Amino acid sequence: MKNRAIVTGGAGFIGSHLVDRLIWMGFDVLVIDNLSTGSRDNLNSKAEFLCKDIRDSDIDSIMKDYSPDYIFHLAAQIDVRKSLKDPIWDENINIQGTLNLLNAASRMRIKKFIFSSTGGAIYGEAKNAVEEQLPEPSSPYAIGKLTCEHYLRVYFRWKGVPFTALRYGNVFGPRQDPYGEAGVVAIFCGQLLGGERPVLYGFGKMIRDYVYVSDIVHANILAMEKGEGGIYNIGSGKPTSVNELFSILKRISGRDIEPKYADPREGEIQEIYLNPEKASRELGWVPKITLDDGLNKTYKWFEKNLSCKGNPCQNS
Repeated sequence: MKNRAIVTGGAGFIGSHLVDRLIWMGFDVLVIDNLSTGSRDNLNSKAEFLCKDIRDSDIDSIMKDYSPDYIFHLAAQIDVRKSLKDPIWDENINIQGTLNLLNAASRMRIKKFIFSSTGGAIYGEAKNAVEEQLPEPSSPYAIGKLTCEHYLRVYFRWKGVPFTALRYGNVFGPRQDPYGEAGVVAIFCGQLLGGERPVLYGFGKMIRDYVYVSDIVHANILAMEKGEGGIYNIGSGKPTSVNELFSILKRISGRDIEPKYADPREGEIQEIYLNPEKASRELGWVPKITLDDGLNKTYKWFEKNLSCKGNPCQNS
């Protein structure tokens, strides 16, 4: 009998890549996504799809009927600035939505609840951040993700729901929204292809930890069998400035476009990169795709999937 998995947010950027991998591995997969940011065109035709919000009252019965072995929870509101403008809305999606899923999972026998958290926001300003250090979330979005991690621990002890939480760095790759607020690589690719001058906030000096989407998927796969009750940084461990990032993309694109510079935006962290040694030690995870290779793969995908005017095609 095939393993069964539910992937929330499975029509989105990271979630759709994870669904592809699970299908390739022979899983039966149910995607739950309300398509608020995801796209039907990202959906794997071999997966079942339910257009549903994770906060809906019938999620419990839907999950019980499907009876998954694994639940991969990626559905979320991920825009830091939107969370600052409307923290109640952010809390409703990210905390209450997660609790709805956990309540359902607690009434089933699942092998693992795998939660997509954030390493880029939970720690605040941090160099070489490790999981044991005191988090300093500086946005409602980060507070929400940290709160969900605490709920995971409680449900593990209280209801016996096995879990692993993965704190991602700045994820990039094909299918990311070039019009979104959470993916600077996708935004830069779209602007370079459209002949626009990208804006480098914080004068391009902000430091981030960029990790390619296939490495994120691999961490989720490893977490099915390892790391029960653990929280792990999933990042490159290498600091990269926005200036460096844009310089690489400019070289790859072959376009002589100079960026514009601007002050940092509200809620943005100036420097954060992760120490992934715990994930290496306990999950056996190490990033396989270098920044240059990942950016090259990503730019080529956007080059193929965006129109000459830099507008996303319907299937992007």
